Amino acid sequence: MSKNAIADSRSATKAEKRAVAPAFWRILTFFDRQMMSPQKALRNALGVTIPLIAGFALGMPRGGLVVASGALNVAYSDGSDPYEARAKRMLSSSFWCAMAIFLGGIFQKHTVLAVVIATVWAFVAGLMVSLSPAAGDVGVISLVSLLIYAAQPLTPSQAAISGLLALAGGLLQTALSIALWPVQRFEPERRALSELYRELANIAEAPLRASVSPPASGHSTKAQEMLSGLSSERSLEALRYRSLLNQAERMRLSLMMLVRLRARLSREAPSDAGIPLLTEYLENAGKSLEILAKDLFSKEQHGADSSLLTRMQALTQAMRERSEQLPASFLKAVTQDLRYQMDAFSGQLRAAWDLAGGTSEMGTTSAATQEAEQPWSLRFNGRLATLRANLNLRSVAFRHAIRLAACVAVGDMVARSISLHRSYWLPMTIVLVLKPEFTATFTRGVLRIAGTVAGLLLATGLFHLHPTSPAVEIALIFVFTFLLRWIGPANYGIFAVAISALVVLLLSLNGVAPKDVILARGLNTIAGGTIALIAYALWPTWERGRVPEMMAQLLDAYREYFHAVTQALFHPSTENMAELERTRLESRRARSNLEASLERLRTEPGTTLQEMERWNAMLASSHRFAHATMALEAGQRLTAAAPGRNAYLTFSQNVEKTLSLLAKTLRGRRAPEKDLPNLREDYNNLLKSGDPQTARYALTNVEADRMTNSLNTLREQISDWEASATNRPAAKVGEAV
Repeated sequence: MSKNAIADSRSATKAEKRAVAPAFWRILTFFDRQMMSPQKALRNALGVTIPLIAGFALGMPRGGLVVASGALNVAYSDGSDPYEARAKRMLSSSFWCAMAIFLGGIFQKHTVLAVVIATVWAFVAGLMVSLSPAAGDVGVISLVSLLIYAAQPLTPSQAAISGLLALAGGLLQTALSIALWPVQRFEPERRALSELYRELANIAEAPLRASVSPPASGHSTKAQEMLSGLSSERSLEALRYRSLLNQAERMRLSLMMLVRLRARLSREAPSDAGIPLLTEYLENAGKSLEILAKDLFSKEQHGADSSLLTRMQALTQAMRERSEQLPASFLKAVTQDLRYQMDAFSGQLRAAWDLAGGTSEMGTTSAATQEAEQPWSLRFNGRLATLRANLNLRSVAFRHAIRLAACVAVGDMVARSISLHRSYWLPMTIVLVLKPEFTATFTRGVLRIAGTVAGLLLATGLFHLHPTSPAVEIALIFVFTFLLRWIGPANYGIFAVAISALVVLLLSLNGVAPKDVILARGLNTIAGGTIALIAYALWPTWERGRVPEMMAQLLDAYREYFHAVTQALFHPSTENMAELERTRLESRRARSNLEASLERLRTEPGTTLQEMERWNAMLASSHRFAHATMALEAGQRLTAAAPGRNAYLTFSQNVEKTLSLLAKTLRGRRAPEKDLPNLREDYNNLLKSGDPQTARYALTNVEADRMTNSLNTLREQISDWEASATNRPAAKVGEAV
């Protein structure tokens, strides 16, 4: 390589590394408005201030403060999800926080036992992130409660009373959160459905891009999760919402197919008369879906616009007549596909309108929507199995649990060995800063330290400007709690400012001088944040070590989804359709996990633009495969059954084999080149089998071509990635795990 080439390469590398700094800064300053909920903030602020007011009114201010702290802890578990799931999560948080307070109080005088309990609790809390973000949050909040009360001089009876009072605060916060459950029982589910239907309207109006994730995936997944709690509901309204979700998913597939066929027709026959028919049809479909979304959101029943539905029916009939007049050709096959999809979508839209208005006979849909609730024992065993599966160093959750436990042990021992006031803030800061990922840990560390200093300065200024009276302090507590829960979720720096000022105010009510609190919290926060950042730097979990596994999991999920589509194509049954729904949802989750992982990778030190481009290219190829599979699923619902072809069976088996071998390659177990199937040859054999004019065969031929292109491209991309990975210096043991 010439000197100029080497110099250019070094310059490019420096430029790529410099690009990480702006990305890191964007994360620090990112403000997510979607996380802001004034209603949630208001009820959380009321849950904290009501006990304070009651405590002073009854002459028990310290008791009111403990209840308020319990309400504040459980407020972090509040949300806008379905009431049943929200209530379970908040009750769980109330119980575990109360238990942590009790254990921390009774072992406060036993230093060794207190440190051991905190360390074990930290390990379990760290491992809980493998179950769900909500479980991880409960683990963090309860651990913080344990550390705080393990530093309080309480007798066993006082510890028990404190735990019960905190439990009462959590129950109060839960009651405020679910107070509207009886009158707005399905409001969160209805809102999620409304957003999904509005996104379907956008699909009808926007061009489809095969290199991006299938449209409305996030909205569909959110609606699936929101309505998952209705599986045990037997009310007519619950069944109607489940059926609306089912219709939305079917319409999503039909719309994707219609938009794809329009693009194909525009590309290969731009002057065809069917294009304006389809364009007008999609415009009317979008308008109908917008009206339906508004009805679901407002719960008002304006009913379907009959003129829109009538026009859509007329356009479908015009497309049918056109398909019958055309001679056998490519254009005739595409026009027939269009007519099938238009017919199907119109029927699905009418069914959705009936369901939204409550006029549908639920007989045929109720059996499908009344899914048996999973027994508690199986769910518990499933969680245990998940935890057991993560008990190894290849697990990010396990590594996080070890790192958190070790840091809490060190921080707790350091805090107990120094005489600094309120030293428990040191291990508490470690818990709040340390996260499984590099980006989250370092952004939280920076924002926590900076936000704490700013919050303490703000609290100092307030105490100088306003007279210190309980009434004024309670009013300020209400304001800061509201800001904490309203704007805090949008940016962690704002959260740190608000919580720092809030803690000073709460302790001031307990008779602690603000100047002592400010100095102690500032020093302990800086010390705790520094320990957390050093620990992560010494034993990091780099996202670049996780991305190959995440991509492999996505390919595994797509393989299972494709297999389920193939089974439903040739062996339609209730069991196969249920498996199809499950695998489709799992593939979405795997895709969203990978996309989140790539976003974190983008801000890691040492990540190059070339590396990001390589992964994004692989993701785009996987998107094209997903589009083709979803189109195959959509089309099989609308085409007449045809005898199975051995050529398609061979093709489908080799598609699954290819996905499996590519996933193994990403996991470091590359298969010999000769073991990879020749999908293009399989596709050519598929074209020679069966009558190409048969609708079912024409559908599979078209989508098989797209799958072949996407998988062959992905195969080359993974091969290039493997070659580049082989040439990179070996990572330290455990660094890339």
